[in-house]
Amino acid sequence: MAQQVSVQFVDDLDGSVASSTVAFALDGKDYVIDLSDENAAKLREALALFVGAARRSGSGGRRRTAQSGQRPTANRERTAAMRAWAQENGHEVAERGRIPAAVFEAYEQRDAAPPAPAEVEKPKRTKRAPKVAIDPFATEPR
Repeated sequence: MAQQVSVQFVDDLDGSVASSTVAFALDGKDYVIDLSDENAAKLREALALFVGAARRSGSGGRRRTAQSGQRPTANRERTAAMRAWAQENGHEVAERGRIPAAVFEAYEQRDAAPPAPAEVEKPKRTKRAPKVAIDPFATEPR
């Protein structure tokens, strides 16, 4: 039995066949939208007045870092510090790759005051029998 799978590139606005993906940014957020040639032209036309009056940000299409406002170098330094802290505190982290959420949260909370211990009733102490020295060379018990 043969199967044929068809994938359609659909315009996000009107459901027609899309011809391209248009990327844009507004208020510090990046967006992408699949559009037909007609709708892509409408978007560009609608933004033309604003684009014409705006200045370029100089980002040059570089990828934004996960921590907005931080330089990539600062992120690498923070990640390295987080890995070192995690290893010193018994967490398992790989040398590279994503840091588990639990480790990230523990790192973020590392300076927070520990929760107050619950009131636990201390067990009553019982008297111990006195220690008896045993002489291995003695023939009679003491």
